Amino acid sequence: MASDSDAPAPPLTGLRVLDFGTLLPGPLASLLLAEAGATVLKVERPPAGDEMRGYVPAFGAASANFALLNRGKTSVCIDLKDDAQRAALMPLVESADVLIEQFRPGAMARLGLGYEEVRALNPRIVYCSITGYGQHGPRAARAGHDLNYLAETGLLGLTRGADGAPVLPPTLAADIAGGAWPAVMNVLLALRRRDATGHGCHLDVAMSDHLFAFAYWGLANGFAAGQWPRPGAELVTGGSPRYAIYRTADERFVAAAPLEDRFWAGFCDAIGLPAGQRDDARDPEGVRAAVAARIAARTAAQWRAVFADVDACASVVASLEEAVADPAFAQRALFAREVAHRGARMPALPLPLDEGLRDARRVRDYPNLGEYAAAHGWPQGGQR
Repeated sequence: MASDSDAPAPPLTGLRVLDFGTLLPGPLASLLLAEAGATVLKVERPPAGDEMRGYVPAFGAASANFALLNRGKTSVCIDLKDDAQRAALMPLVESADVLIEQFRPGAMARLGLGYEEVRALNPRIVYCSITGYGQHGPRAARAGHDLNYLAETGLLGLTRGADGAPVLPPTLAADIAGGAWPAVMNVLLALRRRDATGHGCHLDVAMSDHLFAFAYWGLANGFAAGQWPRPGAELVTGGSPRYAIYRTADERFVAAAPLEDRFWAGFCDAIGLPAGQRDDARDPEGVRAAVAARIAARTAAQWRAVFADVDACASVVASLEEAVADPAFAQRALFAREVAHRGARMPALPLPLDEGLRDARRVRDYPNLGEYAAAHGWPQGGQR
């Protein structure tokens, strides 16, 4: 078996990234770059650094959240409002390939680190700004969080609880799928173009803008036919018994998504639904009630056994703890890598990178606050 040292260098080896981001979007974007071989320097503000360091639960000197998102990076702690400290940072700005920031529009420019100022020093820089509403427009200066972006783009309105009100989503879709993922994609495209032209660019990554792609089907119906989606009434929002969640006998749930006729037939056969109760085009609510009654007659464990051997697009709803322990995911080695810090270890965050493109090191640390200063001879207090 080949060792880690025999593996080819990851594709972003030699790339230098300055990440001014905090919390989730910027750090997750730079994590993907780091896992693909880039050298990432996390720029943090004194005295405590990224706010996420103080979250709970703790993992070593920081939080578990921080550890997962900042594996394999290094840290410089610097007061960007201090002229002397900022001047010490400028050689790193001049030599960087990528800069990621997520301040409100104009904040970096007021610090002398806006795109135009940085481009004058480093024309090859790929400068990526991640914000809620973009660099321009009537909402550009507004504060917001994931829930706001989902609300304003119509996605939250398509969820519905038992009382008819929208349901709080369990994922930070805007931060991750609207911010971090598009940031990485655009950074890589910009680097590809830089290879051809020698010039970098300014990337405007607006998290709210990038959520609309998730409602592609609703946009298609609305634009083409004027049929805008209704909460709880469309194919994938609760309007069909073929895409629904059903309660089991032990108060757990089955997620059923047998949309195609062949899967629907297999699903109905598996749950023993009589032929006369399967016509969901004629009587969707009657069919839904009949399916619900069948599912409610058995426990989740019983249904898991039934669906294990049936190609019916039906699954028992797992807890996160159960999902992590699922042998199917274990065999995919999703949690084979680790974050290590001061003797503590835990699985690293699974990332959407092909295994062959990731840094071969299985165990990596996260950065101590300001560790770059000690390693490169900067005074710990003044960072210069």
